[in-house]
Amino acid sequence: MIIYGKQVCLHVLEHHSESVKTVYIAKKGILPTKLYNLYKDKIKFLEDRWAQAMSKGGNHQGLLIDIEDFVESDFDSIKKGSFLVVLDSLTDVGNIGAIVRSSYALGAEGIICIGVKQLNFSGIARTSAGALFDMPFKIIANGLDVLNELKQNGFKLYGASMDGESIETVEFSSKKVLVIGSEGEGLSKRVLPKMDKLVSIPMKHDFDSLNASVATGILLYRMAL
Repeated sequence: MIIYGKQVCLHVLEHHSESVKTVYIAKKGILPTKLYNLYKDKIKFLEDRWAQAMSKGGNHQGLLIDIEDFVESDFDSIKKGSFLVVLDSLTDVGNIGAIVRSSYALGAEGIICIGVKQLNFSGIARTSAGALFDMPFKIIANGLDVLNELKQNGFKLYGASMDGESIETVEFSSKKVLVIGSEGEGLSKRVLPKMDKLVSIPMKHDFDSLNASVATGILLYRMAL
């Protein structure tokens, strides 16, 4: 799997050396001396045109890495946590990456994507600034089975909805799951009845909604208190 961009690549080089196969450099001086010396046997220099081809025209910033393919976590290990995030039919790489980053920073212990069969892990790694490699993450297409099992294991499911109770007044369970719907559609009709409570973010001005990743960050912060 190829990832690119200075921030995500440096994170992987500093914290996940075991997964690094080859380091591609297209800009002199991009690596700190310590990392350059550490990976000198795995470094290959590229002309910019080849770096552009490998990144498919993306902003590689002069640094790309070939790493082992991302390995999803086991559902049984994820549900051992007490604070989880479920993404219902969300597919936008930018939003998912930002949610992974916020989830890791704010103490969530795992993310499960339901209603989808596959995702672009390379893109999510990039938009999460590398947090994907630190956050237990699993795709399970059958979302109802996931939600039922979580409820059976004592989790309370809190669905993000504009029609929900204000997060300022909600008392959250010690075992909790934040469920986020897709952009535009929100929580799917099959998932909605499974929620124990719908929660919302109070708005100061009359406006439709927040971006999914921004809303998730606010909700996660409140739930982590």
